[in-house]
Amino acid sequence: MFNLKVKKPKFWDYKNLSFFSVLLLPFIFLTLAVNFIKKLQNKKNYSIKTICVGNIYIGGTGKTPLVIKINDKLKNKFKTVFIKKNYYDQIDEQKLLREKGNIIIDNKRHFALKKAIEEKYELAIIDDGLQEKNINYDISIACFNGAVGFGNGMMIPSGPLRESLNELKSYNAVFINNATEENYIEKKIKLINKNIKIFYGEYIVSKEKKYDLNKNYIAFCGIGNPESFLSTLKKNNFKISEFLSYPDHYNYSENDLKKIKKIAELKNLSIITTEKDYIRLDDEKKKEIEYLKIYVQIKNEEELFKFLNAEL
Repeated sequence: MFNLKVKKPKFWDYKNLSFFSVLLLPFIFLTLAVNFIKKLQNKKNYSIKTICVGNIYIGGTGKTPLVIKINDKLKNKFKTVFIKKNYYDQIDEQKLLREKGNIIIDNKRHFALKKAIEEKYELAIIDDGLQEKNINYDISIACFNGAVGFGNGMMIPSGPLRESLNELKSYNAVFINNATEENYIEKKIKLINKNIKIFYGEYIVSKEKKYDLNKNYIAFCGIGNPESFLSTLKKNNFKISEFLSYPDHYNYSENDLKKIKKIAELKNLSIITTEKDYIRLDDEKKKEIEYLKIYVQIKNEEELFKFLNAEL
C-alpha cells in the first residue's frame, strides 16, 4: 500500500528562520484564517467535567502519556472516560487509550461528549482538541517537548505551530515534557500568560519489562519527535547501532519491516521500537521486535493534581 505520509520538515525546528520558512510565510495566513473562523463559533458548555490535553506544537509533545497519567490518578474519584476524535491514522493512540480505560471515539468531539453524558460518565479526558474552539473545557493543558520548545516559532506551514502562542492566554496550564536545564520555554510562556500553571515531566522506562542491555539494537519509530525516543534509549544505556525514523503514525509495510529485519540480521542486532509503533503492527510483523514501555513521571505531580482537583 502506498504511504503518503511525510516526515516533519527539519527547518521547522531551526532556532532561526530558514529560506524555506520565509518562502512559506504567505501561506501562514491560511492557518490564521482557519483559526479565526473557529474562534467565531459559540462555546458550548457540557454537564460533564472536562480536561483537554492538547498541543500547539504539532506532534511529539507527550500529551497521550499525560492523559493516561491523569486518568490513573482521577479514576478513583470520578467515573472517567477518554475522548478521542476519530482520525484514520491514529489507531495506535486509540488502542493505547483503550488498554488504559474507557474510551469514546467519534468523528466529532461534540458527539463524543454527548455520548459520555448519556453513559453517565463524570469526567471526560480529551486527548487533543485545544483547537476545538466551540467547546468550553473546564481545564485546558497545552503540552510542549522541552527538547524542541516552539521550534522556529512560526505557524504551519512555515513552522510547527498549529496556532499562535498567544492562545496560551486562554489555557489554564502547560506541561513541558523532557525539559532541559534552560528555562527559555517557561520565560516565553510567562510573558504571554503570567498566571498560567507550568508542570514538568520526563519519560521513565517501566520496570514491568526486562531488557538485555548487553545487546546491540536497531531502533525504529514513527512518532512526532523521533529524537526523544533515541534520547530515552541512550539515557537508559541501550546500545543503539542503527536508528530509522518514519513519519508520525506511520503505517509500516511488509517491505519496511523486511528492510529493518534484514539490517538486524546482517549486523546481528536486536530490534526495538516504541509502544505506539508496536501497537500498529499486526501479530506477524511483531515477531522478533521488542518495544520500550515507558510512562511519564511528573516532577511536580502533587502540585498538578492539587490544581486539577481544585479546578474540577
